[in-house]
Amino acid sequence: MYSPGGFDATVEKWDMQGVYARIKLLGHLPKKYRCIVFDRRECGESGGRVEPITWGHYVAQGKGLLDHLGIERAHLMGGCMGCSPVAAFGAAHPERVLSMILYWPVGGAKYRIAAHQRFAGHLAYVEQHGLASVVSLVMQEGKPFNAEPKGGPWASVIKSDRAFAGAYAKLDLKKYKQTVEDMKRALFDRDTAPGAEPEELLRCDIPALVVPGKDASHATSAARYLEECLPRAEYWDVLPDGQTEETAPARVLEFLDTVTAARSA
Repeated sequence: MYSPGGFDATVEKWDMQGVYARIKLLGHLPKKYRCIVFDRRECGESGGRVEPITWGHYVAQGKGLLDHLGIERAHLMGGCMGCSPVAAFGAAHPERVLSMILYWPVGGAKYRIAAHQRFAGHLAYVEQHGLASVVSLVMQEGKPFNAEPKGGPWASVIKSDRAFAGAYAKLDLKKYKQTVEDMKRALFDRDTAPGAEPEELLRCDIPALVVPGKDASHATSAARYLEECLPRAEYWDVLPDGQTEETAPARVLEFLDTVTAARSA
């Protein structure tokens, strides 16, 4: 389960953030399925490295976790920005994926523009104050990149890992700025749902359930795009107000049970 929360994608977000706090998936799914939750790279306690991160890096984290646990195939679920690595995972390693649940996929023009502005705000702060000041700011305020752009995409790692923070402050500034620019272009390169190329999605023969959001970060058009591109997609045509603890876990479980039954037949 790739956690929601943008650049603060920690396991707690499944219980505490927005729609996920309301629908309480982890209060229901573990009754029938083993649920594996984790902090995504650069978030919470997962750590990270300063490199031009792509969706492939997030795919590798999930695949490495499954390998470590000895799990050959799994249902994948993503919430929010977590939908993008799930789609990329399915495209890259279809033999490892039983199904995909894409809950409130990020995307849309407003999302891309806001993401680019966030990166620009960080780079402007770095240019003016330097990386040591980024470390000081994060240590003082403790806010993730989502909440304070100045802290940058490694804010969570800076906060949780003193050794990383010390090394970060000494990075070559020119190389660092190029790394951030490359990361921005790799992760936020389109107004549809990012993560995998449409040609890859169109070849993705994996059952998928797409659940739409409807706000500036989770444009309904992003969910419809995934429905269009994924050949075996089911689209739950219920807007956020209708997604409740009574309806959402039941719909997700129905989908999982149907996929499981089809494999057993």
